Amino acid sequence: MRGAPLPHVGAAINGQWARAAKGEGQAGATVDARDAHSLPPSLRRSKETKKETNRSNLFSNYQVANQMMLFGKVPRQLCALKKLPWSRDSRYFWGWLNAVFNKVDHERIRDVGPDRAASEWLLRCGAMVRYHGQERWQKDYNHLPTGPLDKYKIQAIDATDSCIMSIGFDHMEGLQYVEKIRFCKCHYIEDYCLERLSQIENLQKSMLEMEIISCGNITDKGIIALHHLRNLKYLFLSDLPGVKEKEKIVQAFKTSLPSLELKLDLK
Repeated sequence: MRGAPLPHVGAAINGQWARAAKGEGQAGATVDARDAHSLPPSLRRSKETKKETNRSNLFSNYQVANQMMLFGKVPRQLCALKKLPWSRDSRYFWGWLNAVFNKVDHERIRDVGPDRAASEWLLRCGAMVRYHGQERWQKDYNHLPTGPLDKYKIQAIDATDSCIMSIGFDHMEGLQYVEKIRFCKCHYIEDYCLERLSQIENLQKSMLEMEIISCGNITDKGIIALHHLRNLKYLFLSDLPGVKEKEKIVQAFKTSLPSLELKLDLK
């Protein structure tokens, strides 16, 4: 069996990195760009130097990320993506990083099985998993359990504040025992993710509970697609500004899943 893939740098960053991404120096407040023309030459040069320093810091962060991948280390404080202010210089870095987290390695899935590979994907993106027969949530990539490949089967997924996105959902294809999923503040979850999930035959059989909270890209289309999860018993929807037709959703589930307990906390 091939060794574990090099885990990627976690998706949160420390305060110094955050300040660099925001364009703040160590000395405190920044100067508004519209006032730059009124600054004396010495201060203008200082402002330009600060910009160059921030670009240099961002490049250094790329180097740090690559070194962490190289040595297979994921610091615990970098395990979850947090919503941080974006700058023009940093958005490309974040886009690249999130795509790396979600990349599917089909050879890895064949080598270690779908549950282990999916666990690595979810924890890499800042989510948590719970296995059958266990009450403790697994949330640290560096402490994933070892042992026989068929020993740990994912029963529940909590994707709160994670950076999972549609390109990673192929990891769920082979999961046979998932009963509960929670999507909360998942900024990359969109309708296609729910459509893709609801079409996975194994999940159609196993899924019992789902919660979708504060996911701004979800609309009525994605929610209604969940009626394919034919054994779903509980669905909680809250703070979904993209969902507009509550009555249509209620009626759709009454028809397709009459035994479903549907709870709505929508405006």
